[in-house]
Amino acid sequence: MQRDALTMYRDALALQRDALTLQGDALTMYRDALALQGNALTMYRDALALQRIAKFNWLRINEM
Repeated sequence: MQRDALTMYRDALALQRDALTLQGDALTMYRDALALQGNALTMYRDALALQRIAKFNWLRINEM
């Protein structure tokens, strides 16, 4: 009986360890998703800047 309780306790600790590992993995994925979102915003900002430059150049060329 005591052996069964120890086995169950060991199994519970293993499950808790696995749950903590999954939680850590989820936090890592969340961090990575935030980094990707930041990169996407940077690319969007750069694209807008390039559009402004292209429009400026187009207007300058068509002024002449």
